[in-house]
Amino acid sequence: MPVVSRTPAPWASPPAAEARGERVIGIAASTGGPAVLARILAALPADFPIPVLVVQHIAQGFEGGLVHWLAGETPLRVKLASDGDALLGGHVFIAPDGRHMGVVGGRIRLWDGPPVRGFRPSGTVLFESLATACGAGAAGLVLSGMGDDGAEGLGALRARGAWTAAQGPATSVIFGMPRAAIERGAAAETLELDDLAPALLRFARRAEAVAR
Repeated sequence: MPVVSRTPAPWASPPAAEARGERVIGIAASTGGPAVLARILAALPADFPIPVLVVQHIAQGFEGGLVHWLAGETPLRVKLASDGDALLGGHVFIAPDGRHMGVVGGRIRLWDGPPVRGFRPSGTVLFESLATACGAGAAGLVLSGMGDDGAEGLGALRARGAWTAAQGPATSVIFGMPRAAIERGAAAETLELDDLAPALLRFARRAEAVAR
């Protein structure tokens, strides 16, 4: 079924133009998310083949510090996303404050559209973009956080055959965002902290096997 966003994003496209096949992992997080991100990214190797796009709700002006801190926790290259960045394996792209992030034609697009359910950047906007651009080639993960951002977009990803998951209650500082994704049926799996990185490694291996 077509993905419908509440806002006319630049990556909105008709079904015939969808699912180019890029392999991308999208992650949405809020309260408690940075520490979980650090644990996940620290466990991924420098040659991890799939780009990781992150929407982390954080106080204005602190995203630069987050990027610097995460870069010291992982062998992957962590950077604040810029409009037009190519999707490269071994890279983690953090959405800048006040801008939505999505994917068009193998590149990152940033967009100044209105907030979605109070958030910009929005996890749902990211996930809907990946559903359109990548279809079953994408993966979506909702981590600890307050509210329900990401749940609707994760459902769009799962409807396209993408792998989707949410962090479990035992290791979530705030179980709001993961709970919303699970209750909507958007998360195919519920995984606790120690199981998140291994799941992403398995996804990468499957994606590489399909690509061959």
